[in-house]
Amino acid sequence: MRDPYEVLGVGRSASDGEIKKAYRKLAKELHPDLNPDDQKTAERFKEVSAAYKILGDSELRGKFDRGEIGADGREQAQYHYEYAGGRRAGAGDGFAGFDFSSIDPEDIFGEFFSNMRGARRPQGGPRAGRASAQRKGADRTYKITISFLDAAKGATRRITLPSGKMLDVKIPSGIDTGQQIRLKGQGHPGTAGAAAGDALVEVDVSPHPRFRRDGNDIVMELPLTLPEAVLGARIQVPTIDGKVALKIPKGANNEQKLRLKGKGIAGKGGKRGDQYVVLRIELPPEPDAELEDLVRKWAEAHPYEVRDERLDDD
Repeated sequence: MRDPYEVLGVGRSASDGEIKKAYRKLAKELHPDLNPDDQKTAERFKEVSAAYKILGDSELRGKFDRGEIGADGREQAQYHYEYAGGRRAGAGDGFAGFDFSSIDPEDIFGEFFSNMRGARRPQGGPRAGRASAQRKGADRTYKITISFLDAAKGATRRITLPSGKMLDVKIPSGIDTGQQIRLKGQGHPGTAGAAAGDALVEVDVSPHPRFRRDGNDIVMELPLTLPEAVLGARIQVPTIDGKVALKIPKGANNEQKLRLKGKGIAGKGGKRGDQYVVLRIELPPEPDAELEDLVRKWAEAHPYEVRDERLDDD
């Protein structure tokens, strides 16, 4: 495989932001959905995705820069030899400056050929050594924002992973802000054939203009006119399943709660909460002399008290 920096068209000193920007630009141009039946472009898309899998991950990028893994993401065999005086040499260092009088050549070349034999063993085979040690891939964390109704009723949302792969994520009904959805095997790849990590999709639920959540119950406010409160009424009110008819009793009071049973959010076991409708009585927006005169006459004939000793000073 080609050098991932070359594939993405960035320099080795490129920042994480520059690498991500370059990847997104190429992924958008080369995506298979935009280039159907174009095998050459599809292969290029795979190459770009594989390059970003390395450079988009700080740990893997560091390993590639240090020569610990190749452009294909596989670990490279590393050869180090300890010489007299504590000097450590790697492949290609040469032998100048060393005192060979204190070294047994058989020890040096014996270790060298032993390491070479180990490097030629198939990855994951017996006695493969540290370079092929299996380790499960790390988890990746993503964040998505969903609507109040999608969270309440459940939905399916499509997300795009950094590799360019698209996944349909099932949103369970009743999920709330801060909760996570685990996608098995969609995290960082494992080493030496080990299982990949998981993708953890953290959910943020957008507020709704009418509804708010209280556990598995839903609460909403319903404005009422004065005649509706005094005389009673039958009003269509919204729920997460659509509008339903609600009977307003005669003489309804401000902040009175009416319950719509089973119109809340489904919890564990599928049992749904309720929806509570809080009444808000609103007078006409403009003063009305006729209404004032009517209320004045009614009040003189029907006095009543709403404040009692509970409001008196102690």
